[in-house]
Amino acid sequence: MNDAHSAAHGQPENSVLAGFHPAVRSWFERRFPGGPTPAQSGAWPALAGGRHVLVSAPTGSGKTLAAFLRSIDELWQLHQRGGVPDETLVVYVSPLKALAADISENLTAPLREIAEVGRSLGFEPPDLRVAVRSGDTAPSERAAMLRRAPHFLITTPESLYLLLTAERSREMLRSARWVIVDEIHAVARDKRG
Repeated sequence: MNDAHSAAHGQPENSVLAGFHPAVRSWFERRFPGGPTPAQSGAWPALAGGRHVLVSAPTGSGKTLAAFLRSIDELWQLHQRGGVPDETLVVYVSPLKALAADISENLTAPLREIAEVGRSLGFEPPDLRVAVRSGDTAPSERAAMLRRAPHFLITTPESLYLLLTAERSREMLRSARWVIVDEIHAVARDKRG
């Protein structure tokens, strides 16, 4: 990030956004002109360093985006270096089916918006796929996931258990680089966790 760009967006030169792909960084700066939240500023350097991270912050503090944006950025970086593998790379575990469906919608919109920003900056965006696997997922959708794995798999603890116990779906999960467990307090205290 050059000084003129930094000054224009109110971001210091050593911003936690500096290492992000230009399309991802530009999208974030346009969408959130106030900059990263403390949860995001704390999480992103640790995630970039390959560390396991537990983000504990109030509702609305950007925890979910902190987790997803780092993985989205990594996939854009992979794409720039030669391509995103046709594999499941991010597994998001939600305690509720309804939340899983909401997360799918809330992830699809930023992916589309980042792709638009990327195109406007002269980048060809990666074709990133999102799928939900829960008890409500139709058998035909489950089969389609096994034929062509989504890059982002959104699931529940119960469905994750089923995925791990079936050989074909377990094979789909071998490529996962990131696992995001949302609302960990809701599953850690009982057998669902």
